[in-house]
Amino acid sequence: MGGAKNCPETPRQKMIGMMYLVLTAMLALNVSAAILNGYMQVDDSLHTTTVSVQEANKLLYQKFDAAMADNPDKTREWYEKAQQVREKSDEIFNYVQFCKDSLIYLTGQASKKDENNNDVLFYKGATVRQMKKADDTNEPQRFGIDLGYGDSIRNRVIAYRDFLNEITGGEKRDELYRTFYVDSVAGAEKGSVVSWQQGMFHEMPACAVITMLSKIQNDIRTEEGNIVSWLENQTDAGDVRVNKLMAYVIPESKTVIQGSEYQAQIVMAAIDTTKVPEIYVEGRKLDRDGKFKAIASAKGVRKYTGELVYTDPSGEKVSIPFQSEYNVEEPSVTISNDDLDIMYRDYENKFDISAPGITSDRLRVEVTGADYTRNGKYWVMKPKESAKTVKVVVKADLNGKITTLGEKDYRVKKLPDPSAFFVTKKGTALRKGSISIGELTADGAKLEASYGEDGILKVNFQIASFSVQIGKQTIPSESERMNSKQVSAIKNMRRGDILFIHTIFIKTPTGKVVPMDGNLMFTIS
Repeated sequence: MGGAKNCPETPRQKMIGMMYLVLTAMLALNVSAAILNGYMQVDDSLHTTTVSVQEANKLLYQKFDAAMADNPDKTREWYEKAQQVREKSDEIFNYVQFCKDSLIYLTGQASKKDENNNDVLFYKGATVRQMKKADDTNEPQRFGIDLGYGDSIRNRVIAYRDFLNEITGGEKRDELYRTFYVDSVAGAEKGSVVSWQQGMFHEMPACAVITMLSKIQNDIRTEEGNIVSWLENQTDAGDVRVNKLMAYVIPESKTVIQGSEYQAQIVMAAIDTTKVPEIYVEGRKLDRDGKFKAIASAKGVRKYTGELVYTDPSGEKVSIPFQSEYNVEEPSVTISNDDLDIMYRDYENKFDISAPGITSDRLRVEVTGADYTRNGKYWVMKPKESAKTVKVVVKADLNGKITTLGEKDYRVKKLPDPSAFFVTKKGTALRKGSISIGELTADGAKLEASYGEDGILKVNFQIASFSVQIGKQTIPSESERMNSKQVSAIKNMRRGDILFIHTIFIKTPTGKVVPMDGNLMFTIS
């Protein structure tokens, strides 16, 4: 619009030219604003959709975790593939996010309000709506084409596509992958075709490039969910595939008491329930319920064979042979005293009673000469005061018939007398020797009655009272610990003085208070 040198513009012409430029700029600005607003809306929508897809994918992975915990053998192969998909998807998604952040930084970053409503610049995770120069066309070309990031994105997308194809074994995924990535796009000229990189970055405004990269991220998360869902379905795909039929013998017990009845359930796995097979044991056909019964008349291992006959889809008869065995034993019982081979009066003797091949709920225990109760796996027996022997008889319910398995007599003896110990604060048990005043008077030190570390029985005796003698002075205590008078007297003792502990009374598990024989003697060190 400028005039020639020999014909300079008048002020009016300059004003008209300036107005034309401003009008042109305003028209261009209006168009750009409309286009920019459209990209803002698309980018916002893609962000919202991607977040929703990511939440859905999170639930899929949680279902996979639960399935893996419940049935690892069935799920492991597909679970491990799903973890690979998660890793690869996160890797390419994060790389595309890096490219978006880098491009936003190069175009002047983005702007958002801080807590004080002031504008602050940032670029990581920014959207088109927050960009400062969303209409910049120079930096997208330099970033995507000159710096080569367009090639990098394209190569990574192709590798991701091929990885997913390998994970699924090419299971009808080709059409989906064609929509996920195209290698060339239509150019600006009618009928022209340019490379994907050119169409993505050449003379394209930054807002368009960022929006397209957001679409790639959305495609990644969507395809990740499709693949993980497909993998999850594979965990159940083999449940109905049957390629072999087996006959199974399920006995109630392989050990049978002589005179009782052996029972076993014989079934065919994966059989069509509308076609009941024929079952033969040593030539004898069983009833439709498939139960085989035999009297256990002789002791020893009893083996038997048979066959299961069914009709296959072609109408042919198919025979599946089987064999099994069971053991016949004479009536017997195992009775063990967890403490000793005798019973003690004023003590709860614990017995573990069992019989081979018989569950505990079918056992019956009868005791003469003692009170007895069931406590968990033990039978607890407490001999009566006047009893000299206790008889234990064990019986069993064998198919409705009560059979005696065994019996045993036990002699009843008085509990052995325990020994007294002075136990220091550190837990050391002493009966004599050198000891310091501090050890004797420490909080936590006490007298204790027991059978010692090598004792066979663990009986809960309690010290009821005892006396301390220092020289001619005797001081009693009505508990297991030193009282204040005893402590005061001990603290006045000197090195080499002798201290006796005597007149010790204990309380037995039945509550009786009885005296103990023996004294404790210590030298002050």
